[in-house]
Amino acid sequence: MFTGLVEVVGAIARLEPRGQSARMRVDTAELAAREPLVLGESISVNGACLTVAAIVSDGFEADLSAETLARTTLGELRAGSRVNLERATQLGGRMGGHMVLGHVDATARLSEVSRVGDAQLTVFEVGRELGPYLAFKGSVAIEGVSLTVNELQDAGEKVRFSVMLVPHTLARTTLPALKPGSRVNVEADVLARYIERQLRLLSLFREGSSSATAGAPDDPNERRLLEKLRSGGYM
Repeated sequence: MFTGLVEVVGAIARLEPRGQSARMRVDTAELAAREPLVLGESISVNGACLTVAAIVSDGFEADLSAETLARTTLGELRAGSRVNLERATQLGGRMGGHMVLGHVDATARLSEVSRVGDAQLTVFEVGRELGPYLAFKGSVAIEGVSLTVNELQDAGEKVRFSVMLVPHTLARTTLPALKPGSRVNVEADVLARYIERQLRLLSLFREGSSSATAGAPDDPNERRLLEKLRSGGYM
């Protein structure tokens, strides 16, 4: 698990295609200098959780699965591309951002950028399927950076939302280098995903016992959860 607080900005040294997957080498002497890298540990690279597969002199290598390449922008990176890096948070450590899993939900496209004093207002557009998981003043991770949703608007097939980048974020991440049209990795707040799932199951019961039985899930764990909701008087 991560917090969305970027530790350092590294650089892609090499991205080597391997069939449907790829091997990425990341140069990050600064990250390794803070604490030696460990084989098998998790590191967030632009918001995607990757496993250290090899430790090299100036950083590490990680494998990108076909799912990672399809779901994120990592496959678009080239040698020299700068990336946000964060090591997994230690148990008991400070949660300065929010709970970030490193499981990218979708990619969004940057549509507008404007200065607001020393800060930068940045507007993104994402597919409407992510809409239920975004909320006004809720948390969202963009390129692995924990941010707060300032405004939210449903616009047909798209959802527009804005975030404010404060001076520290502008100085310590790759976000200020983005231009209108750039694609970014987005991870919605994990709590929103679980809430949406529970509400969907709850609505099954409120439709009536006959329809709930007909549409009940096959998974035993989900059936037990539905029974607990019923016994708790939610039906």
